[in-house]
Amino acid sequence: MIIAPSLLASNFLHLEAEAQMLNESEADWFHLDVMDGRFVNNISFGLPVIQQIRKTTKKILDVHLMIEEPEKYAEAFAKAGADILTVHYEACRHLHRNIQQIRELGMVPGVAINPHTPVQLLQDILQDVDLVLIMSVNPGFGGQRFIPHTYQKIKTLRNRIDQLGLQVKIEVDGGVDLSNAKALGEAGADVLVAGTAVFHAPAPKEVISSLKHCTD
Repeated sequence: MIIAPSLLASNFLHLEAEAQMLNESEADWFHLDVMDGRFVNNISFGLPVIQQIRKTTKKILDVHLMIEEPEKYAEAFAKAGADILTVHYEACRHLHRNIQQIRELGMVPGVAINPHTPVQLLQDILQDVDLVLIMSVNPGFGGQRFIPHTYQKIKTLRNRIDQLGLQVKIEVDGGVDLSNAKALGEAGADVLVAGTAVFHAPAPKEVISSLKHCTD
């Protein structure tokens, strides 16, 4: 299991220390949620913060854009150090073009879908992406309750990916913790994003380890 702690839940007064904790942990990726106040009703952080985080780690920066018109900023995120750039199906008028742009800029392209969006709508883009991020809460704020229907969405998507013989990772973001991690892995998830469960825990590195080995 790939574990990608979401720095949205970290202590921004001590961001360097939080990054160092992740470096010392079994976390695989840093998950970075970028919000514009338009696509979602919240504003998080942007390019300057990602540039600084890039200096603290050699681990993969998994950047999740919850923004409209992501094509305007893709090149800037590549320069800031993003390894993976995920855009929302619901935010892209020309999704295939967006995905092509991300790959041409040297990043791994991903597509995210909101809880109300059927995975079947990704049929014609699956062969062009490396990752599908399934939102298991409504995007915009951390600490929300996990939506149970997510399990079925993961199973449906995993079956389709396997039928097509593709190597597409399934990432799950929202309400992920030790109570549901094993079931998510068994449903077919490859990557777990956890924010509150990690950064608000008394022993974050132990939580990360438990999440990583949840299906052992």
